[in-house]
Amino acid sequence: MSGSVRWLGHSTVVVDLDGVRVVTDPLLRRRVIHLRRDDDVAAPDDVDIVLLSHLHYDHLDLPSLARIGVGTRVAVPLGGRKSLRGFENVIEVQPGETFEVGNLRIRVVEAVHDGRRRRIGAPIPAVGYVLEGSHTVYFAGDTDIFDGMRDLGPLDLALLPIWGWGSSVGPGHLDPEGAAKALALLHPRVVVPIHFGTYHAIGSRDLGREPADKFAVAALQTAPDVDVRVLPIGGSLELT
Repeated sequence: MSGSVRWLGHSTVVVDLDGVRVVTDPLLRRRVIHLRRDDDVAAPDDVDIVLLSHLHYDHLDLPSLARIGVGTRVAVPLGGRKSLRGFENVIEVQPGETFEVGNLRIRVVEAVHDGRRRRIGAPIPAVGYVLEGSHTVYFAGDTDIFDGMRDLGPLDLALLPIWGWGSSVGPGHLDPEGAAKALALLHPRVVVPIHFGTYHAIGSRDLGREPADKFAVAALQTAPDVDVRVLPIGGSLELT
């Protein structure tokens, strides 16, 4: 069976695969705390499951989730259910677990990132997800590079973060060079860079496509066999 992915900006991707519609980290609003984006984004419809990688406000956005529907099935890292009060179909997950949605098997995997909602409180792990069906798709969420990436394949497609929203990225994130090094561990057939060029803080410079251009060059040097597809916001890629 064929499928497609559509990037809605930041870490929000609509994955249509084997009759199942998956949405990752939906962030659809023009303004989120101190962050801004220039375009309005319509909420995807007929969503079978939302996959949340961690609890940060630019990944778990309650108003965006509500636009998709409070009855939609949502997967959140273990300990995150309390942040989703009012949502009717929430499952908590942790690395090493698998679950099924329609024809898809979804594997929960490690991520190296502080996944807590705030900087205080008990640790809550961030996670990534591997969708296994007629194609294998890895959604990394937010993460730094880690050795276990080499065990996630084989992968048809990696949805890989390459930046953020500010002038720099800190620990627990991939920059263009780090993301290119991750490709050498993951060995996907195709990579779509995400988590760049969407939001910016008020008064800061919008980097636009600059991180993606740097990533494409670094990937060519580090993992030349990987097909890099840089999508515009709202752009799609067919999985055939």
